[in-house]
Amino acid sequence: MTISVIAIALALPAGLRVFLTNAELLSDTWEGTADLSVYLKMDVDEFEARRLAVEVESRNDVSQVQLISSNQALEEFRTYSGLGAALEALEENPLPHSLVVKPAGGIEGNVEELVNTLESLAQTAFVQLDTDWMERLRGILELTRRLIDLATALLSLAVILVIGNTIRLEIGGRREEIEVVKLVGGSDGFVRRPFLYLGFLYGLLGGLMAGCLIALSLLLLGDPANSLAALYGSNYQISGLTLPETALLLGAGATLGWAGAGLAAVRHLRAFEPT
Repeated sequence: MTISVIAIALALPAGLRVFLTNAELLSDTWEGTADLSVYLKMDVDEFEARRLAVEVESRNDVSQVQLISSNQALEEFRTYSGLGAALEALEENPLPHSLVVKPAGGIEGNVEELVNTLESLAQTAFVQLDTDWMERLRGILELTRRLIDLATALLSLAVILVIGNTIRLEIGGRREEIEVVKLVGGSDGFVRRPFLYLGFLYGLLGGLMAGCLIALSLLLLGDPANSLAALYGSNYQISGLTLPETALLLGAGATLGWAGAGLAAVRHLRAFEPT
């Protein structure tokens, strides 16, 4: 029972960190795919829009340009808005031609320069760069990281308390044995050592079970998560604990077990002396 409680207490923050790591890696793949939408002035005809698309695509800081004509934009709006009947009442198309510009890779620091250049074109009405959602996502991930740090601290304290209580019960159950050892000259360190080893073992096994719980959770969630990523055009595959992270989890469990056992042993072994 003690090992199971320790495993759950360790698996929760460790599993949340795995989730956060995957979310950050996935957001990094999305961050480099932000496109620019260049809306042209209403008096720009389709021929001029196509010429401009070729001109913009020839730039070194642009990898691809897609022209969306006003008719194509109107058809998409009619399809997805559900306002087909209202659009039929319009005498002319109110939508302009637009260019979807994909910046070249590795120019993250020059996106603003590209935006300024496109805005300065005579045919441009305005340029839209949808990065607000990325800023919000980064803020959410940072808040999540802080909450996970807090949860890690609280659950680490819980592990120490659980192991400390278990060691307290062990010490109480071996009272007579401890008194005999002290009676024949055994030091507190000698008496304390088996309980330290026991706490270390509890923590180590709890960490091992926590790693198994995380692996099982990722096995159950892996396919749905990968399918969800595919819906957003990403081939990202969810990843689990790495070997160093697994070693860190086991080490953390063992260290907390040793600390909890040490604190409990120091406190409770002083509570009685052989009579």
